[in-house]
Amino acid sequence: MKRPPPPYRPLQSGHASVVWPALPNPETARLAALLMQLEESQWWTAAQHRERQLLQAGALLHHAYRQLPFYRDRLAQAGFVPGKPVTPAVWARIPVLTRAELQAAGPALHSPELPAGHGGTYEISSSGSTGRPVKALGTALVQLMWHAITLREHLWHRRDFSGLLAAVRSLPNGVALYPDGARGQDWGRSTKGIYRTGQSALLSIVSRTEEQAEWLQRVQPDYLLTYPSALRDLLLHCRDRGIGFPRLREVRTLSELLPPETRALCREVWGLKIADMYSTQETGYIALQCPVEEHYHIQAEMILVEVLNDAGEACRPGEVGQVVVTPLTNFAMPMIRYAVGDLAEVGAPCSCGRGLPVLKRILGRARDMLAYPDGRKAWPLLGDMFYTQIPEIRQFQIVQHAVDDIEVKVVAERPLTAGEEDKLREWLHYRSGHPFPVRITYHREIPRSAGGKFQDFRSAMEPAPRGD
Repeated sequence: MKRPPPPYRPLQSGHASVVWPALPNPETARLAALLMQLEESQWWTAAQHRERQLLQAGALLHHAYRQLPFYRDRLAQAGFVPGKPVTPAVWARIPVLTRAELQAAGPALHSPELPAGHGGTYEISSSGSTGRPVKALGTALVQLMWHAITLREHLWHRRDFSGLLAAVRSLPNGVALYPDGARGQDWGRSTKGIYRTGQSALLSIVSRTEEQAEWLQRVQPDYLLTYPSALRDLLLHCRDRGIGFPRLREVRTLSELLPPETRALCREVWGLKIADMYSTQETGYIALQCPVEEHYHIQAEMILVEVLNDAGEACRPGEVGQVVVTPLTNFAMPMIRYAVGDLAEVGAPCSCGRGLPVLKRILGRARDMLAYPDGRKAWPLLGDMFYTQIPEIRQFQIVQHAVDDIEVKVVAERPLTAGEEDKLREWLHYRSGHPFPVRITYHREIPRSAGGKFQDFRSAMEPAPRGD
């Protein structure tokens, strides 16, 4: 496929007397240099990416071996020798780092010294939406890489930087509350200093769906960033009331699993596509949605991603496995072959011509799979039936407390009739393929996690004890 010409985006000059060609300030110049390399490397072959990744992984392993006793034995037993190249065989022998191991290790993974140029450190904490939060460290260099990938995502989707960007998301307590929200003079730190942008508008996710719709009608954004679950509720609200946003050009989603039904609903209600992003708080960006297809390109310049089957081997296209990642520039807290807890399907090379590896689907958290009496586990394919068949339902969440105890939490305009409750049970039995016992409970609201996320299905079952 022929490469599309890069969109023209004039850089912002750091010198008032030199408008063109722009002379960026030193920090912006570093970001511009990264963007130039990213523009070229996206077209490399998978083999070229893998070669460069192992080179950078070698620098990370050398640092971890020298600085952290936690990794010294793990790396030595895998056959790693400081100063020698990291081969695929050595890499594959390094043990996978589990979430529990990372949490238990804590400060034992914190590097006492950093190489020159990585900058100061800061703490990162996951939302803990399904349990104990994961705490990590980042550096100024990690933040710079984040900004570079954010800019790549804007450029891939050819956004008009002069537009207004609105975000409805998790924010610190008391910030950007309805009805006013908050305003920014630009799109944030990733674009500031390198591109001139329009304003931004923020609203806390603690606002109700009808409040979000009213606020957006006043703001009239060109671009909207929010969570998939909040977007679905907003789309249903707008569809029922005939609400539209004539200036809106695109919706961006993050932090949650994006169901295909929500993509279809967005096209139906607003006539717009969704650009999704896959990341975690502790590791940063993992993959971005392709600007041509609806699958995801791994951000191979910043993170080494593996999708492994139960035998620990790399999955082939069409196969599903656990997502294992290694952020390549985080030397403050190396996370080497870290299993983030998600499962994903490997995709075939992309028709867009980019050589960045493909994830066809992100299937969600392995620990939030539906458990069956025979020991099987599967993802509950929920869809939007609760909303489409029973319009009085405004919100729901399915919680599995035990194999024989499934609770459906419902927020509705009125209590459902016995016939409607039976319809929900029948639908769950049909979608799951098993006649689970189902109890329905009613609530005024179902709160989001501390990080603003919402799950339609959540497993509250205790992990099975391991055998000796």
